[in-house]
Amino acid sequence: MVPDVPSHAVDEGFWYSIPEPLADRVEVGSMVRVPLGGRRVRGFVVELSQRDAAKLRDIAQVSGRAPVLTPGLIDALRWAANHYVAPVGPMLARAAPPNVPPAAPKYHSHQAERTEHALGDIVTAAASERRHRPVVALVHPPEGMIDLARDCLAANVNLIVVAPTALEVEALTAAFEAAGVGASAVVPDMADKDVTGVWRRVRHMATVTVGTPRVATWAVRTPAIAVAVEESRRSMKDRQTPTIAVRDLLLARSRREHLLTVFAGPTPSAELMGVGPDVRRLSAGRLWPLVEVVDRRDDPPGGGLLGEAARQAIRAIAPKGSVFVYAHRRGYSAASRCVRCRELRVCAACGSRPDPGDSCARCGAAIGSCVACGHDRFEPLGAGVGRLVDEIGRIVDKRMVGPMEARRAIRVGTERDLPRMSGCDLAVWVDADGLVRGTNYRAAEEALRIGARLASIVSDRGRLLVQTSDPAHHAIVALRRADPIGFHEIEIDHRRTFGYPPAGQLMVIEVRDLEDVDVAGSELIAIAGGATVLGPAESRRGVRWLVQAPDLGAFKLSLRPVVDRWRNTGASVRIDADPIDL
Repeated sequence: MVPDVPSHAVDEGFWYSIPEPLADRVEVGSMVRVPLGGRRVRGFVVELSQRDAAKLRDIAQVSGRAPVLTPGLIDALRWAANHYVAPVGPMLARAAPPNVPPAAPKYHSHQAERTEHALGDIVTAAASERRHRPVVALVHPPEGMIDLARDCLAANVNLIVVAPTALEVEALTAAFEAAGVGASAVVPDMADKDVTGVWRRVRHMATVTVGTPRVATWAVRTPAIAVAVEESRRSMKDRQTPTIAVRDLLLARSRREHLLTVFAGPTPSAELMGVGPDVRRLSAGRLWPLVEVVDRRDDPPGGGLLGEAARQAIRAIAPKGSVFVYAHRRGYSAASRCVRCRELRVCAACGSRPDPGDSCARCGAAIGSCVACGHDRFEPLGAGVGRLVDEIGRIVDKRMVGPMEARRAIRVGTERDLPRMSGCDLAVWVDADGLVRGTNYRAAEEALRIGARLASIVSDRGRLLVQTSDPAHHAIVALRRADPIGFHEIEIDHRRTFGYPPAGQLMVIEVRDLEDVDVAGSELIAIAGGATVLGPAESRRGVRWLVQAPDLGAFKLSLRPVVDRWRNTGASVRIDADPIDL
């Protein structure tokens, strides 16, 4: 039995005896309460064996009438605990329902005729409990998802769909319902009783369930298919420890359970492409609407944030159509260009976009004058929502433009506004270079993903206009061609050169209120083995180290007792395995 205690010291669990009244109720995966250290705690049964009961304490209580975990799920969650350097007990607890579940519902199999569709062979493989490698479905959900859901129900295959946000969960559920496919939604603000009710159906019945990332840890009635919608989105990875990525957890589960995985979206991540998935193009025609790339090097210096092509397009569309102008969300700085030669300002050592300061945020090299002509004056190519609203208001009637909540003909917003936009006649990406040349090694992938999302909000007759001073960059080329696979052929090779994922592993360790930073750094170096430890560096959360190696498995095992010691001194420790931001 592994107790639900946030400490690595109890990861291996403890043996307890099963009293006779509970003998027929305790199984692997059961949720129980046991005496531990003078109190009763919740725990999970992970193994049964013959032992000398005289030397063991009794299990005090069994919670619920059926196991809440399956052996395969336990193995996957143990993997996740090791990978994310998290205690095993709380990791297992993430899969349990918020309330003690009642008895399993009566279940009657569906009697429906199966239909042909692009993922029909995946449903057949799931129904017969055959293995199938992960599938990448290049599509904009819900396209293709409704046929999949119908076929799963006809074949008595459980379908669980993981979406990035509550807004998208509700939209997908509504699409299923409109097509006559009953689906249950799981969103963050649901009452515990309602969440437990959906959990109970997922655990014991073949149903269609759509939820935010929390449902990726749930035990499911097998055979089953799990669909992750746009797994590369930031919201598909927890920000706090343990920093679980839906993609990696579902892949781990698919290797241990009869759970087949489908990753649906137009722009898969490099990490997903690195596992060699079965790639299928479900969308007919282009993956996203037409993209017009405008080379800002043709614009004279001092022309403002919008080039002449963007100004003309907005003037032409705004009086009778809708326009969305994209501004980078908070945390991204604008790209800038040399006012003499009009080339992008980049780090001479690594090519990234410099943030304010004298050194490169990615590689630490000194930032000087323009690498192309040596000039030392630069102008920004992007800005936030407010400044863009003001500038567009000087191009057209200012009453026509405003932030997203203003509901004007021309709306200026960030990525969080995209789920609320559809059918635009024109979308304008003011500063693509601010993302493409970002300081993070994932910057180009992030830029392609956001560009594809922007393109997807325009109507069939609309277009996305992209301003860039680097039209030959592989992310911009892939966006124009609607070709994410061609992008990854270049991107993965580039990352392999530097040992970045999927060719290697990275981890960020952030600590606040640490007694002695130098001693902590020495501890990390002592257990590093073949890993490279960089730091410490100051951060808003205290101090941080970056650890890199082809495989960090051994380092993570050695790190667990070190983290416990730090936390026992009162320090706050955040471990970010596979970080999105460095």
